[in-house]
Amino acid sequence: MEIQDLFEETYFALSANKVRSSLTMLGIVIGIGSVIAMVAIGSGAQGNIQASIASVGSNLVIVMPGAPRGVGTQVSSGRGNAQTLTQGDADAVTAQVTLAKAVEPELTKRYQIRATGANTNTQVIGTTSAYTEVRNFQMDQGVFLTDSDISSMGRVAVLGPTTRDDLFGQDASAIGQTIRINNIQFRVIGITKAKGGSGFSNPDDAVYVPISTAQKLLAGTTFVSDIGIEAKDAGSIAAVQQQVTDLLLQRHNIANVAQADFQVLNQADILATASSVTNTFTTLLAAIASISLVVGGIGIMNMMLTTVTERTREIGLRKAIGAQRADISAQFLMEAISLTFIGGIIGVVLGWFISWIGQTFAGLPAQMTASSVGLAFGVSAGIGIVFGYYPARRAARLNPIEALRFE
Repeated sequence: MEIQDLFEETYFALSANKVRSSLTMLGIVIGIGSVIAMVAIGSGAQGNIQASIASVGSNLVIVMPGAPRGVGTQVSSGRGNAQTLTQGDADAVTAQVTLAKAVEPELTKRYQIRATGANTNTQVIGTTSAYTEVRNFQMDQGVFLTDSDISSMGRVAVLGPTTRDDLFGQDASAIGQTIRINNIQFRVIGITKAKGGSGFSNPDDAVYVPISTAQKLLAGTTFVSDIGIEAKDAGSIAAVQQQVTDLLLQRHNIANVAQADFQVLNQADILATASSVTNTFTTLLAAIASISLVVGGIGIMNMMLTTVTERTREIGLRKAIGAQRADISAQFLMEAISLTFIGGIIGVVLGWFISWIGQTFAGLPAQMTASSVGLAFGVSAGIGIVFGYYPARRAARLNPIEALRFE
């Protein structure tokens, strides 16, 4: 059988039962569309996270607190939440880590922020004047915290643009206005430029105050939430990590690094962890969505078996006039592959549409990749071959005499 004849026969066979063919493809369409949409949203989320981490700062090393490991345990508890880092640790890093370009300790807690006629609950970050350099921040209006604000425990605050909008409105001038944090009055001296973000890690939805003020007046502690360090260059990051680790082990009187009550991370470590999490969730969602592909494949097999039964006399007649087993098998296999391939094309369009809907109306980042589209077509063809093989083989093995007798 020639290729052109094979395509013509496939077209006539599928178009003869348009409704049944369409319903059979539906499972493939939904499955491919779901997988494409989930992978696109997962890829978009990963790209968004990578961009957010990259925007945090360049050559960044972060020291985070954590409870020490207990005997016989594999991981430490309370990582990032324990109170094991102090202002003294930050001062020692500033003085002794020679490859550090800038150091900024932070004390972060959430408070209810009040202004005239409005309030919001957001994170208050106590920090130093080095914050803008270490965290790659720029000012939109006013000025950032100065060294004199830190030394004098100034009651001044810098607002992120989202917090400014919540408290004063988008077009209002917030410079010089007063806000109350934990019933303590602060004067707004600056607004940062928007960086973008979401949830609890949104740098635009924050209030920045002198770390001395946050420690003494707001939190009543000398501990810090983390210490941000900017290395002199990318080649110094590993050396800075080692210097910081050795220094803090000595200060905390810890001989074994495995018992350290802190963790020193760089952007690559954070990015790898975040990417691992998003990849896991993307794979999980895609695996759940792919169940419909199996269901769709079973539907195709069911239809093809029914088609073989309905066309038994046709198969017998074809064999009687000289059609070989390979010709009959190729015909039915092509019909199954065509169903899944067409369903795959429609599914890719559906997946793109779902991704666009999520990005446009729900704010979900989505990024379709060539690999996911190629995978969709590959899976479609594979399903057609796997689930079309048995019906095609069954049709090819029919006895022509018995087939001609079939009513």
